[in-house]
Amino acid sequence: MNHSPLDGLVAATYTPLNDAAEINPDVIPAMVEHLLSQGVSGLYVCGSTGEGMSLTSDERRRVTQAYVQAVAGRVPVIVQVGHNSVREARMLAEHAAEIGAAAISATCPSYFPVRDAKTLAECMTEIAGGAPQLPFYYYHIPVLTGSAVDVAEFMKYGGDQISNLAGLKYTDSKLFEFQHCLEMESGRFDVVWGCDEMLLGALATGARAAIGSTYNIAAPLYRRLIDAFETGNLVEARRFQSQSIQMIRTLNHFPFHAAMKAVLTMRGLHVGGCRLPQARLDSNAMEKLKASLDAIGFFEWSQLEPLAK
Repeated sequence: MNHSPLDGLVAATYTPLNDAAEINPDVIPAMVEHLLSQGVSGLYVCGSTGEGMSLTSDERRRVTQAYVQAVAGRVPVIVQVGHNSVREARMLAEHAAEIGAAAISATCPSYFPVRDAKTLAECMTEIAGGAPQLPFYYYHIPVLTGSAVDVAEFMKYGGDQISNLAGLKYTDSKLFEFQHCLEMESGRFDVVWGCDEMLLGALATGARAAIGSTYNIAAPLYRRLIDAFETGNLVEARRFQSQSIQMIRTLNHFPFHAAMKAVLTMRGLHVGGCRLPQARLDSNAMEKLKASLDAIGFFEWSQLEPLAK
């Protein structure tokens, strides 16, 4: 099996919803064309950004299939299948393989906490076994799962038990731990960075790819950051990272994912709001958000391309 590493910017995609908070797959083709036009090199579907944990399994299948069909093989589509039911997650993995996804990924069960690396490896072995022909990436996001398991220790056990373990989606801020995972077993694992506001630090540590939410609205900014880093222009790279930090701090004055969806709506992609328990933005909040982004120059320096007619 080919464990080809991901490269560049992988957008953690949003799930379009209508006014009744029902999924709206009809918007997904336009989302895909927008993201590809901005230079992303892959899509990560039904993760935290895509509200995967707030969707039913049937909804997740429909959203995933819509993204895979719209992409039509142009970039890899990674499907996040994590679930509190390990068996349900395995069935979602099976579906991802059936529809032609490029890879699968999973968070750990979180309602009943996983307290040790061996148990975590057993859970992920069961899930990954649903699609043994696809590369599997464990999704490490302790701020949401509450997992205190040593991720490097998990990778050690997982590397022995999970035949298709390709690597890790690392969504934490511990660069030292990220580097350790990158270097395990002479770089055996593809460890993908997941904290947008620290991309520059991750590149300096050895990251080859990153998965993030804000690549939906500012991929050109991050592409310039990567280009500046690769050409050795660290002053410019730091400037672009600073703009990313300003943008994220501004978004964080509002419910983050609702604010992100509002920016996409401003750009003509009517992805709706978020599903409970996440908040939605009313029209007043959207106006405040737009004004706040205007104040930092976001709509100028993000240089988002207009949607194709």
